[in-house]
Amino acid sequence: MKIKINERFEEAPAGTMLDALRLRFKPAADLVVYNGAPMPNNIPLRDGDEVVLIKRGEAPAAGELEALMAARHTPGVHAAMKKSCVGIAGLGGLGSTIAIALARIGLGKLILADFDVVEPSNLNRQQFFVDQIGMLKTEALLANLKRINPYVTYEIHTVKLTAENILPIFGDVGVMIEAFDRQDQKVLLMRVFGGGRPGVPLVTASGLAGYGSESTLAARKIGGNLYVVGDQETGARPGCGLMAPRVGIVAGMQANLTVRLLLGESI
Repeated sequence: MKIKINERFEEAPAGTMLDALRLRFKPAADLVVYNGAPMPNNIPLRDGDEVVLIKRGEAPAAGELEALMAARHTPGVHAAMKKSCVGIAGLGGLGSTIAIALARIGLGKLILADFDVVEPSNLNRQQFFVDQIGMLKTEALLANLKRINPYVTYEIHTVKLTAENILPIFGDVGVMIEAFDRQDQKVLLMRVFGGGRPGVPLVTASGLAGYGSESTLAARKIGGNLYVVGDQETGARPGCGLMAPRVGIVAGMQANLTVRLLLGESI
């Protein structure tokens, strides 16, 4: 009979017991997930059963993790993600959240740029931890991303982006993501990257402050290869700050739009 073990099919004799399977394929496993549920008991297996063998605290090998991830978003999608490269300019509430989403789906390479450090106020919406306050955002986020998926290629640049370094840093990306807070930085990136790489999609954000209705948020193509996500109206101001839920929605939409563009879709 065929049993799927850690997302790979293996042959097993009829009547094989669950514990015998564990001893054969991963004797050090101390957690056995049987057809989606933890299974403490030793039971006979049936053809087509699915078993995941886990040793607590052990990171799966690259091939094993890839197989487990590919099973969740289909091999074809995973293969496309694995060969893709995405750039993210700015690692705050948007950029750090987008990076984590793309790392979780197994993107091939992420190029990340920011010059700032983690401040206490960042923790209300950015993907950092209290014990990372004072660290460079590039180094703190890299540590967090490697804990999520160590097999993505990460390239970090702890620099302030300028007209001179934007294209050298992001020249090879398949999609460019703008995740700045400041308007002048947004304009700079759109001018330099859009002018230098007009055939590459540039995904930006505008209008995501406060806690207004999520129904006003949308992804729109505004010409050429330029896309904007948000409501294009609600900027941060006194009494209307940046908050994790709405920032997170826009970040998720930017990440999802990036996946769509990498897969050849359009909006």
